[in-house]
Amino acid sequence: QVQLVESGGGLVQAGGSLRLSCTASGDIFRISTMGWYRQAPGKQRELVATITRGGSTNYADSLKDRFTFSGDNANTVYLQMNSLQLGDTAVYYCYASISGRDYWGQGTQVTVSS
Repeated sequence: QVQLVESGGGLVQAGGSLRLSCTASGDIFRISTMGWYRQAPGKQRELVATITRGGSTNYADSLKDRFTFSGDNANTVYLQMNSLQLGDTAVYYCYASISGRDYWGQGTQVTVSS
């Protein structure tokens, strides 16, 4: 099993930036994929970005120009979000996969104001 703890969310004005962090603990060496999803009010959870253990990344096309996903090659991944827009308001969830089983963090709220 793995535990995921996110941090870094908050309130930011449109055009601003935030950096989210997610630290994994537990069976971190069994993680095959790790990344971020988000869920806006009234909408389904959607992909932001993921990375596999082999280094392959997958970004949502609409976000790749403003969001940067990175990791420290240990147990922490980051999501740098720039030029934030009102539509980026959502709960951002850290995600990990081990042997086909999905794990989720508790989520961190990002609110973009005008």
